[in-house]
Amino acid sequence: MSVTTPLEELGYPLFYEVEDADRLDLAAPGPRLGQAQRTRIRHLAGMQKEALVTSSLSGRTWRLASDEGDYLDGADVAPCPLAFMTTGMVCSFANQVLALAEARGLDLRDLELVQDNYYTMSGSALRGDMTGGALAPDVEVRVDSDADEATLQELVEDAVATAPVWGLLSGELTSRFALARNGEALAPDRVADLDAPLLADEATVFEDLPREAGVVAELDGPLARNTGRKTEPFDGERGKYTTGAGSSLSEEQDRVLHLRGTCTLRDDGVKQVEVKLYSPQGSVFELLSEEPEGRGGEGRAPDAMTYVAAGVGFCFMTQVGRYADIVGTELSDYRIVQDTHVATGSASGGVVEPARADPVETHVFLDSPEDDDVARDVLDMSEQTCFLHALCRTDLEPAVEVTRR
Repeated sequence: MSVTTPLEELGYPLFYEVEDADRLDLAAPGPRLGQAQRTRIRHLAGMQKEALVTSSLSGRTWRLASDEGDYLDGADVAPCPLAFMTTGMVCSFANQVLALAEARGLDLRDLELVQDNYYTMSGSALRGDMTGGALAPDVEVRVDSDADEATLQELVEDAVATAPVWGLLSGELTSRFALARNGEALAPDRVADLDAPLLADEATVFEDLPREAGVVAELDGPLARNTGRKTEPFDGERGKYTTGAGSSLSEEQDRVLHLRGTCTLRDDGVKQVEVKLYSPQGSVFELLSEEPEGRGGEGRAPDAMTYVAAGVGFCFMTQVGRYADIVGTELSDYRIVQDTHVATGSASGGVVEPARADPVETHVFLDSPEDDDVARDVLDMSEQTCFLHALCRTDLEPAVEVTRR
């Protein structure tokens, strides 16, 4: 007999655009660069979480949901956090490839992007030296075009460097945090202090979402779905791949995580991304993405940076729950409000201005009977083990390859 999970019991589609966001006061911060996203995330149960991501660019708010597979004792109902980053990153690159090709008068046919993302986890949670890391992604652009090899390679390299997500990949951005335990603000310990007033805890906004708000555009199917397929073991040269139920909850770890996102363009212009989780071995999910009106799309699905922002927040939230589980810290609830600021770069006249980003800003709300020092420790270790905050603080340059189809 199957058991319905808390995420399924809510009765919503996994992803949908929130109606009446103004009434719920779901606003994005004023953009300091080109665009900003405010991401509100709450923990549901186990590894299940839901997010509301509001973009300053479109004014839209998307409700997204995340889960994990059996490697974290999850129910595998929704995509894992790293699948959101892979989807957002590969779509960010695809958007810029298409935009620059149009600006340069290049005809691209049968476009497909294949992106591999790698992360590491090593050390002991009990000793306090467990650390998450991020490695440079591999990006292969497969395309049919009359342009010569050098022109296509230059196009793709310029597109990668000017895509908004490049601002988070390049340089070394140290994320900043504010913390509260049981509603009382605390000064963080080892993580960088946001040094700004704590935002309001928006826990109740999820309860106020009208159930009939689940509007999904007519796209011949859901915006995200579990295909029911599992990844096959990856026949590669990288070691330390892991699999098995609960494997990611081990107190001591030394492993590599590997995801592959394949982005194609549907006939209706929407991008479809198939995400395979090779290590730890997991399910294959499909996610849809489209930029808003005036930015190359119609806004029928979450845009690339909405996925990126959600991925960072979901990954951090997973580390909060995972660390508390490993060390036996009692958390009755936890939530975040996260702001991201990015700017698209430019490439014209032979001059490339790379995309930029500010450090991610996260307000963390913990409900716990533990003391203040334990709350600070949870924050410190969650940041230290978060793969996507590691991505932000590590200078990563994707390896880019162009293949003719």
